Amino acid sequence: MALPSRGCETWAMNEELWTKVDDYLVSLLTSPDDALDAALADSAAAGLPEINVAPNQGKLLEILARMHGSRRILEIGTLGGYSTIWLARSLPVDGELISLELESKHAEVARTNIDRTGLGRMVEIQVGPAVASLRNLVAEEVEPFDFIFIDADKEGYPEYLILSLQLSRPGTVIVADNVVRNGAVVDPASSDERVRGVRRFLELVAAEPRVEATVVQTVGSKGYDGFALLYVSQ
Repeated sequence: MALPSRGCETWAMNEELWTKVDDYLVSLLTSPDDALDAALADSAAAGLPEINVAPNQGKLLEILARMHGSRRILEIGTLGGYSTIWLARSLPVDGELISLELESKHAEVARTNIDRTGLGRMVEIQVGPAVASLRNLVAEEVEPFDFIFIDADKEGYPEYLILSLQLSRPGTVIVADNVVRNGAVVDPASSDERVRGVRRFLELVAAEPRVEATVVQTVGSKGYDGFALLYVSQ
Protein backbone atom coordinates (compact mmCIF):
# COMPACT_ATOMS: atom_id res chain seq x y z
CA MET A 1 0.00 0.00 0.00
CA ALA A 2 1.49 3.32 -1.06
CA LEU A 3 1.81 5.85 1.74
CA PRO A 4 2.93 9.49 1.47
CA SER A 5 6.66 10.01 1.81
CA ARG A 6 7.72 12.53 4.43
CA GLY A 7 10.58 13.48 2.12
CA CYS A 8 8.44 14.58 -0.81
CA GLU A 9 8.07 18.29 -1.52
CA THR A 10 4.30 18.41 -1.01
CA TRP A 11 4.53 16.63 2.30
CA ALA A 12 7.25 19.00 3.52
CA MET A 13 5.14 22.01 2.52
CA ASN A 14 2.16 20.59 4.40
CA GLU A 15 4.21 19.98 7.52
CA GLU A 16 5.61 23.50 7.37
CA LEU A 17 2.07 24.87 7.27
CA TRP A 18 0.90 22.58 10.07
CA THR A 19 3.78 23.79 12.23
CA LYS A 20 2.95 27.44 11.53
CA VAL A 21 -0.66 26.82 12.53
CA ASP A 22 0.45 25.07 15.72
CA ASP A 23 2.77 27.96 16.56
CA TYR A 24 -0.02 30.47 15.98
CA LEU A 25 -2.55 28.59 18.10
CA VAL A 26 -0.08 27.97 20.93
CA SER A 27 0.96 31.64 20.99
CA LEU A 28 -2.69 32.71 21.02
CA LEU A 29 -4.19 30.23 23.48
CA THR A 30 -1.32 29.17 25.75
CA SER A 31 0.42 31.50 28.18
CA PRO A 32 4.24 31.61 28.32
CA ASP A 33 5.41 28.97 30.76
CA ASP A 34 8.98 28.99 32.07
CA ALA A 35 8.63 25.62 33.81
CA LEU A 36 7.48 23.82 30.67
CA ASP A 37 10.13 25.54 28.57
CA ALA A 38 12.78 24.49 31.09
CA ALA A 39 11.49 20.92 31.02
CA LEU A 40 11.97 20.78 27.25
CA ALA A 41 15.37 22.45 27.42
CA ASP A 42 16.68 20.18 30.17
CA SER A 43 15.36 17.09 28.40
CA ALA A 44 17.15 18.11 25.21
CA ALA A 45 20.36 18.91 27.11
CA ALA A 46 20.24 15.44 28.68
CA GLY A 47 19.97 13.85 25.25
CA LEU A 48 16.42 12.59 25.63
CA PRO A 49 14.60 11.96 22.33
CA GLU A 50 12.43 14.90 21.29
CA ILE A 51 9.22 12.88 21.11
CA ASN A 52 7.20 14.68 23.78
CA VAL A 53 3.70 15.86 22.98
CA ALA A 54 3.34 19.29 21.38
CA PRO A 55 2.25 22.16 23.67
CA ASN A 56 -1.29 22.25 22.30
CA GLN A 57 -1.53 18.47 22.77
CA GLY A 58 -0.32 18.84 26.34
CA LYS A 59 -2.99 21.46 26.94
CA LEU A 60 -5.56 19.09 25.46
CA LEU A 61 -4.55 16.40 27.94
CA GLU A 62 -4.85 18.85 30.81
CA ILE A 63 -8.29 19.99 29.68
CA LEU A 64 -9.57 16.44 29.14
CA ALA A 65 -8.41 15.31 32.56
CA ARG A 66 -9.78 18.43 34.23
CA MET A 67 -13.14 18.17 32.44
CA HIS A 68 -13.37 14.58 33.62
CA GLY A 69 -12.75 15.63 37.22
CA SER A 70 -9.85 13.22 37.45
CA ARG A 71 -8.34 12.65 40.88
CA ARG A 72 -6.11 9.69 40.03
CA ILE A 73 -4.10 9.62 36.80
CA LEU A 74 -1.87 6.90 35.37
CA GLU A 75 0.69 7.75 32.70
CA ILE A 76 2.54 5.05 30.76
CA GLY A 77 5.70 6.69 29.41
CA THR A 78 7.22 9.58 31.38
CA LEU A 79 10.16 10.62 29.18
CA GLY A 80 11.27 14.02 30.55
CA GLY A 81 8.03 14.71 32.40
CA TYR A 82 6.59 17.25 29.93
CA SER A 83 3.20 15.58 29.51
CA THR A 84 3.32 14.60 33.18
CA ILE A 85 3.38 18.27 34.15
CA TRP A 86 0.39 19.06 31.94
CA LEU A 87 -1.59 16.19 33.43
CA ALA A 88 -0.59 16.94 37.03
CA ARG A 89 -1.85 20.49 36.63
CA SER A 90 -5.34 19.14 36.07
CA LEU A 91 -5.45 17.48 39.49
CA PRO A 92 -7.13 18.77 42.64
CA VAL A 93 -4.96 19.38 45.69
CA ASP A 94 -5.50 15.80 46.93
CA GLY A 95 -4.89 14.27 43.49
CA GLU A 96 -2.28 11.69 42.55
CA LEU A 97 -0.43 10.82 39.36
CA ILE A 98 1.63 7.66 38.85
CA SER A 99 3.93 7.72 35.85
CA LEU A 100 5.78 4.66 34.53
CA GLU A 101 9.18 5.01 32.86
CA LEU A 102 11.58 2.35 31.61
CA GLU A 103 14.79 4.41 31.61
CA SER A 104 16.23 5.58 34.93
CA LYS A 105 17.98 8.51 33.22
CA HIS A 106 14.68 9.74 31.80
CA ALA A 107 13.06 9.38 35.20
CA GLU A 108 15.78 11.47 36.86
CA VAL A 109 15.33 14.28 34.34
CA ALA A 110 11.57 14.08 34.74
CA ARG A 111 11.80 14.19 38.53
CA THR A 112 13.81 17.42 38.38
CA ASN A 113 11.45 18.95 35.83
CA ILE A 114 8.35 18.04 37.83
CA ASP A 115 9.77 19.17 41.19
CA ARG A 116 10.61 22.54 39.64
CA THR A 117 6.87 23.15 39.07
CA GLY A 118 5.95 22.48 42.69
CA LEU A 119 3.85 19.46 41.69
CA GLY A 120 6.29 16.86 42.93
CA ARG A 121 4.19 15.84 45.93
CA MET A 122 1.42 14.70 43.58
CA VAL A 123 3.61 12.66 41.23
CA GLU A 124 5.17 9.24 41.74
CA ILE A 125 7.52 7.95 39.04
CA GLN A 126 8.01 4.18 38.92
CA VAL A 127 11.08 3.00 37.01
CA GLY A 128 11.19 -0.28 35.13
CA PRO A 129 9.36 -2.14 32.37
CA ALA A 130 5.82 -0.78 32.22
CA VAL A 131 4.21 -4.21 31.98
CA ALA A 132 5.89 -5.26 35.24
CA SER A 133 4.87 -2.00 36.95
CA LEU A 134 1.30 -2.36 35.73
CA ARG A 135 1.12 -5.95 36.94
CA ASN A 136 2.38 -4.83 40.34
CA LEU A 137 -0.33 -2.18 40.53
CA VAL A 138 -2.95 -4.80 39.64
CA ALA A 139 -1.57 -7.20 42.27
CA GLU A 140 -1.61 -4.43 44.88
CA GLU A 141 -5.30 -3.83 44.08
CA VAL A 142 -4.76 -0.08 43.95
CA GLU A 143 -7.71 2.24 43.66
CA PRO A 144 -8.82 2.47 39.99
CA PHE A 145 -7.57 5.37 37.94
CA ASP A 146 -9.87 8.04 36.52
CA PHE A 147 -7.65 8.92 33.55
CA ILE A 148 -4.92 6.91 31.81
CA PHE A 149 -2.50 8.26 29.21
CA ILE A 150 -0.56 5.75 27.12
CA ASP A 151 2.46 7.16 25.28
CA ALA A 152 5.26 4.59 25.31
CA ASP A 153 6.65 1.91 23.00
CA LYS A 154 3.95 1.07 20.46
CA GLU A 155 4.84 -2.62 20.47
CA GLY A 156 3.60 -2.73 24.07
CA TYR A 157 0.25 -1.02 23.47
CA PRO A 158 -1.83 -4.24 23.36
CA GLU A 159 -0.56 -5.39 26.76
CA TYR A 160 -0.80 -1.87 28.16
CA LEU A 161 -4.47 -1.79 27.17
CA ILE A 162 -5.24 -5.14 28.79
CA LEU A 163 -3.59 -4.13 32.05
CA SER A 164 -4.99 -0.58 31.99
CA LEU A 165 -8.50 -1.99 31.82
CA GLN A 166 -7.76 -3.96 34.99
CA LEU A 167 -6.83 -0.65 36.63
CA SER A 168 -9.95 1.14 35.40
CA ARG A 169 -13.51 1.59 36.56
CA PRO A 170 -16.73 2.44 34.72
CA GLY A 171 -16.13 6.04 33.66
CA THR A 172 -12.35 5.84 33.27
CA VAL A 173 -10.97 7.68 30.22
CA ILE A 174 -7.98 6.23 28.37
CA VAL A 175 -6.03 8.25 25.81
CA ALA A 176 -3.41 6.51 23.63
CA ASP A 177 -1.08 8.66 21.54
CA ASN A 178 0.58 8.04 18.16
CA VAL A 179 -1.88 5.48 16.78
CA VAL A 180 -2.05 6.71 13.16
CA ARG A 181 1.69 6.40 12.48
CA ASN A 182 1.87 8.80 9.53
CA GLY A 183 -0.98 6.85 7.93
CA ALA A 184 0.81 3.49 8.11
CA VAL A 185 -1.87 2.14 10.46
CA VAL A 186 -3.98 1.28 7.40
CA ASP A 187 -1.37 -1.15 6.06
CA PRO A 188 -2.14 -4.73 7.18
CA ALA A 189 1.11 -5.97 5.62
CA SER A 190 3.38 -3.55 7.49
CA SER A 191 6.55 -5.12 8.87
CA ASP A 192 7.03 -2.23 11.31
CA GLU A 193 6.51 -3.64 14.79
CA ARG A 194 5.25 -0.27 16.00
CA VAL A 195 2.51 -0.26 13.37
CA ARG A 196 1.69 -3.89 14.12
CA GLY A 197 1.45 -3.07 17.82
CA VAL A 198 -0.92 -0.17 17.19
CA ARG A 199 -3.08 -2.25 14.84
CA ARG A 200 -3.35 -5.01 17.44
CA PHE A 201 -4.19 -2.41 20.10
CA LEU A 202 -7.01 -1.02 17.95
CA GLU A 203 -8.31 -4.51 17.18
CA LEU A 204 -8.46 -5.23 20.91
CA VAL A 205 -10.28 -1.94 21.50
CA ALA A 206 -12.81 -2.79 18.79
CA ALA A 207 -13.47 -6.21 20.32
CA GLU A 208 -13.73 -4.98 23.92
CA PRO A 209 -17.41 -4.74 25.02
CA ARG A 210 -16.55 -2.60 28.03
CA VAL A 211 -15.11 0.21 25.92
CA GLU A 212 -16.50 2.92 23.65
CA ALA A 213 -13.81 4.49 21.49
CA THR A 214 -12.80 6.65 18.58
CA VAL A 215 -9.57 7.78 16.94
CA VAL A 216 -8.88 11.38 15.99
CA GLN A 217 -6.29 12.08 13.30
CA THR A 218 -3.96 15.01 13.97
CA VAL A 219 -1.53 17.15 12.01
CA GLY A 220 0.86 19.71 13.43
CA SER A 221 4.43 20.33 14.47
CA LYS A 222 4.74 16.62 15.29
CA GLY A 223 3.66 15.64 11.78
CA TYR A 224 0.74 13.41 10.85
CA ASP A 225 -0.55 11.10 13.58
CA GLY A 226 -3.53 10.71 15.87
CA PHE A 227 -4.77 9.57 19.25
CA ALA A 228 -7.30 7.02 20.46
CA LEU A 229 -9.88 8.15 22.99
CA LEU A 230 -11.49 5.38 25.05
CA TYR A 231 -14.31 5.48 27.59
CA VAL A 232 -14.73 2.52 29.92
CA SER A 233 -18.49 2.14 30.09
CA GLN A 234 -18.79 -0.94 32.31
